[in-house]
Parts: sequence; structure tokens; C-alpha cells
Amino acid sequence: MKTPKPSSSFTGHDIYVGIDVHLRQWSVTIRTAHVSLRTFSMNPSPEELATHLQDNYPGATYHSVYEAGFCGFWIHRALVRLGIDNIVVNPADVPTTHKEKVQKRDKRDSRKLARELAHGSLEPIYILSEEAQALRTLGRRLLQISKSQRRVKTRIKHFLHTQGIALPSHSEIYHWSAQFISWVRAQTFSYDNYRFYLDTLLTELAFFRQQRLELYRQIRQQIKGNEVIKNLRTIPGVGFVVAFTFYTEVIDIFRFRTWDQLLSFLGLVPAVHASDEKEHILGLCSRGNKYLRYLLIEAAWIAIRFDPALTFAFEAQLKTKIRKKAIIRIAKKLVNRMRYVWKNNEQYVIAVIE
Repeated sequence: MKTPKPSSSFTGHDIYVGIDVHLRQWSVTIRTAHVSLRTFSMNPSPEELATHLQDNYPGATYHSVYEAGFCGFWIHRALVRLGIDNIVVNPADVPTTHKEKVQKRDKRDSRKLARELAHGSLEPIYILSEEAQALRTLGRRLLQISKSQRRVKTRIKHFLHTQGIALPSHSEIYHWSAQFISWVRAQTFSYDNYRFYLDTLLTELAFFRQQRLELYRQIRQQIKGNEVIKNLRTIPGVGFVVAFTFYTEVIDIFRFRTWDQLLSFLGLVPAVHASDEKEHILGLCSRGNKYLRYLLIEAAWIAIRFDPALTFAFEAQLKTKIRKKAIIRIAKKLVNRMRYVWKNNEQYVIAVIE
């Protein structure tokens, strides 16, 4: 990594740095606007990179880029603190040649990033503040626990079915009340191993329920006085989890200049393949926020039961579309309501049907 120190200053010049980040080492390419200067491997350390740039290209204005991934944003924050103008990009949005796709190498990736950074063709993603990111972790943990809890419940029901045990009414299973869990625990089996298996599942379920309760307490403590979440919850179908997750995933509603940009972020836009006069709609785009899309669709199913405007809108959609596609349209309308409430800082008033 050592190179002879330059005899002249780079004051007034721009140096572009492409970083292909990995856990144990980084591949780094340094270049000017038109010339690639050097590609090398180094320790995963922002401080070492900053020292190298200052020693070998003193006085220059440093620009760097890396792809979003497992490492999060700590590298970005460290580079910015060290005086480097850094951006983070979505890997799917980096212009890539066919050769770079079929002959992928770390050094080639870093050269590609540095080249496109110098050309100005990269669009940075939104970087949260550390405080906002810390709050977001609570929402994502809540969804993780809910998913784990549903998985355990499914295993318990499947086990009881394999033993020929008929379950009570749907309402009791849906709520998993203390009475229902006591009923499950009271079941008897001909072999101790069955008893042990069921007890371990019930213990796991109790653990997740306790974790969920403690997480709810932590979240409520963190969002005391948050008017955005309070107003979002006035919209039919938008409960505590949906409102909190929407707030922590979006953070700043004003960063989306249009409704379509917000829908694209949420993954509620179709994938389209069009050529000449032919156009094929391929369903929902695979890109989008994986934590919000399914929550909003679930919220839409609830909203059509309580908001008359959405009820009639859903019925109108069913005349030309199947239920799965119709509910997507309702989810979009629900997002529009949430966007309006947030931007105008006011509670939602249920629409009156004339």
C-alpha cells in the first residue's frame, strides 16, 4: 500500500475512490476524473484510507463510494467525519457492463464504482441519522419476533393435528388466549417424548410473547409525544405496528417529492416490460421495502371494513380485477392517506360517501 510521497500538492483537484467493502478486507480504486491511478487491497479501516489519501494526494478534495450491504452506514459516517465526501449506493443501480457481470472480481468492482463516481452517474441512497436508525431497529425487531411467534404457533397446531387432536374454534386459536394455551398444555400423550416436544414449543412461545411485551414497552417509551405516529393511527386499518414501522422506515416523508416515488420505495409499483407497442405488466416490482409492503397490504384488508370510501373503491376494483390485484390498489390509496396526514400534521377524517 506504500507509495512514494508526491512532491507537489493536489490542491484544487478531485480524487475519486471506489470501495468494494468486505468483512476482512477492502478493494480500493483511486482515480481522477479521467485516469485510474491505483487499485489495491487494504484493511477494512476508514482511518487507514483517509491517511493514505492525505499522504499521497495532499490537498485534494476526496470523494468516495461503496455499495449498501451487510456493513450498514458506520463506514459512511466514519469517512464523512474524516473529511471525505462519501455516498452509499444501491448495488442494483450501478451501471455495469456485460463483462463486469460475467467476470465479477473485487478489484473490478472497485474500479467500476470509482469510474461511475467520477462520471457522476451514481444516485446515493438516503442515509438515516444514528438516532433514527436506532429507533428503526426496534420496529424491525418487533417484526422479527412476530414472525418467530407465528412460526412457533404453526408448529404447535401442526403437532396437535398429527396427534389427532381437534382444535377449538377459530376465534380462540386466532387470539391464542391464556385459556387456549392452558388447554394445549393440558393435553396428554402416550409417550413422554411427545410431552417434551410440546413443552419446548410452549416455552419458546412464552419467551417470544415476553420479548414482544418488553419491546412494546420500550417503543412506547421512545415515541411519547410523537404526533406523526399519533395521527397515522387515526386512519382506519393503521394500527400501532403499521404506524410505527411506517414512521421508522420512512423517517422523512418530505424526501419523496412525489407519491410515485414513495410507492416505489414501498414496492407497490408494477414491473413493466415494454417494447415497441407491446407492454407486459409483470406484477409488483421485486424492489421495495420488504418490511412495509406486506404490512400495508394487510392494513388495506382491515381498512376496507371500516372506511366507507375504501369499501366502495374495493368493490369498484373487483368489477375488473381479481381480489389480490384490487387490494393492491386499496393499499396505494391507504398510503396516500398516510402521506397526507403526515405532511399536513393532522388527524384523518373518515371520508363521507355521497
